[in-house]
Amino acid sequence: MKRIIFYAIVSIFSLNFACGQSLPEVTLDQAWKAKIKALAPEKATFPAKKKNILVFSLHTGFNHWVIPHTEEMIKIIGETSGAFTVIGSKDIAEFEAKNLKKYDAVILNNTCSKPDHRNLFWDKLKEDTTKDSVTLMKKAQELEGNLLSYVENGGGLMVLHGGVTTQNNSWDFSRLLGASFDYHPVQQAIQVRLEDPNHPLVQAFPSEGFNHIDEPYFYKNAYAELDFKPLLYFNNAEIKSQRKGQELTEGKTYVAWIRAEGKGKVMYASPSHNAQSFENPDLLQFYLDGMQYVAGDVECDETPIKK
Repeated sequence: MKRIIFYAIVSIFSLNFACGQSLPEVTLDQAWKAKIKALAPEKATFPAKKKNILVFSLHTGFNHWVIPHTEEMIKIIGETSGAFTVIGSKDIAEFEAKNLKKYDAVILNNTCSKPDHRNLFWDKLKEDTTKDSVTLMKKAQELEGNLLSYVENGGGLMVLHGGVTTQNNSWDFSRLLGASFDYHPVQQAIQVRLEDPNHPLVQAFPSEGFNHIDEPYFYKNAYAELDFKPLLYFNNAEIKSQRKGQELTEGKTYVAWIRAEGKGKVMYASPSHNAQSFENPDLLQFYLDGMQYVAGDVECDETPIKK
């Protein structure tokens, strides 16, 4: 019933949504939290012991208004399912090696960096005017290295929407995640499709996929290597207002994927730019299942496209 009501609302709204408009911001209040809690999964899909998740929500670049809603949504689905204890933070000290050990997985929540360096750690560290830039950049590289080692040694990493730009100029981060951000056209209604309807991480969705209002992301750098297992995609020909001279009229672009890195697990998911999307119970289930995947609770096909 939750699914039927949501998709009926989305279908009506999409018909009236003009390409290039933005959805109105939603107040993060008790009423909104109660709505999401009522829609959230009541139990975990995959049996597992309760684990600890860090949802990291610092941005130094573009401020997605949905950041606090996303953090709250993650806390809610962790609580209602009983699968996770979720801690929120904006303190880069969490990426010290000793602190990362406290968590089974880390979620980067729209952690957009500034366009000049595209390095979130550098952006924050350079606020300290008492230290020279060489020292600060060395520390920024250390924190990035800590995250890479954390995943290599068995930690989980989920990156949501704009979090792809966290270390966007770093090839090491791009390969860890599977892509770097290139650009996005204006917000529009997107038909998100399932790469493999039988994959356990997309069982939340109907086989035909779902309609979703968002910024359709296009990628660069490690994305060309296709070193990941895709979960969701859109057809390029259906996307309006693509970059002039680079329009893609065939093929697909992936919206979410997973990959193994050493002993760890990584997942990227582009939805969503808007808190309204969290009123889709299927998407809440997808996020919860993804959290379980990166926390090591799910055995599934991770074979990358390139293989």
